Amino acid sequence: MKANFLDLHAAADFLGPGAIEINRYQTEIFDIVRRRGVFGQRIKQVPATGHPSRFFEETAIASPSAAQAFVDPRNIQPTLQAPTRVERSVPLKALVSQINYNLFDIEVTSQESQFAYLQAKDLTDSVEGLMRTHDVALWNGNDTSLSNPTTPQYFGVIGQIEAGGNTTNIGLTSSIVDGIKSTIAEMVSSSSFEVRPTAIYANPVLLDLIDREMKAEFNVVMTTTQITGGLTVKTLSTQAGDLPLIPEWALPYTGTPGSGTATLPAYIVTEDLIEYHWLTDPNPRVFKLGLPSSLMTQSVVVKFGAPVVKGASYAHFEVKVTR
Repeated sequence: MKANFLDLHAAADFLGPGAIEINRYQTEIFDIVRRRGVFGQRIKQVPATGHPSRFFEETAIASPSAAQAFVDPRNIQPTLQAPTRVERSVPLKALVSQINYNLFDIEVTSQESQFAYLQAKDLTDSVEGLMRTHDVALWNGNDTSLSNPTTPQYFGVIGQIEAGGNTTNIGLTSSIVDGIKSTIAEMVSSSSFEVRPTAIYANPVLLDLIDREMKAEFNVVMTTTQITGGLTVKTLSTQAGDLPLIPEWALPYTGTPGSGTATLPAYIVTEDLIEYHWLTDPNPRVFKLGLPSSLMTQSVVVKFGAPVVKGASYAHFEVKVTR
């Protein structure tokens, strides 16, 4: 058998008198990969009642009309009234992710002592990666019904608001700010429901257009406020108060802004009425499986739950801006 030898020059950066330079790395891995979105951290987390998770929505109180309520005080004849309640359900969905650790690679890394924290980082990143997928699906999940689910994904918040029928358009030459403010005024003026929107979510590109419009047309620099996670955002003065304009990278838009054909959506939401119904634990759980014959350590990340937009037809609105 012929022995094979490796040339040290292949691993060394420089060989010379009194010097052998070999590859070394910083022990910290540069990492600014995007992880969680803001929206998933602001909505309510509630335990599911089962599968599906169920609740009742009251759509009208027992309220007689004026002709029924006002009667002759000497001839009182009341009209029977009853509240209107509707049963709702939310089918729970499952998210899973798996990461494997090779025993040999773990022991080599441990003996090198250069990336000793790497196993913990990769497991943490596996959880964060699942939550990133969760945050995107909260908005964009492709299911189309809460009562008759058709896909394993969430019925996204965008889909639920659109199914509620609350969508308005702001044309190419119309003011974005005026369109959003008038939409909120209409929501607040509802005589049937006590609507109080709490936030406006949009892609940062649309929020930049709003900021520019405020400066160009009104010579106003919008005030700021701090929200969940220490994030500072601009606010817009509306009939529902000063609402935070929250940049959400998970919200898609189509086309190239400025072309006249791009469509950029914004979502006016009442966050207290958007819930995530979780099973067992609101956070992902990690299960470490037994060692197979390959001595590969296997960890599976699991999360059960689903979002529901309560009052989708009156407490939330989609605004589509053409630019």
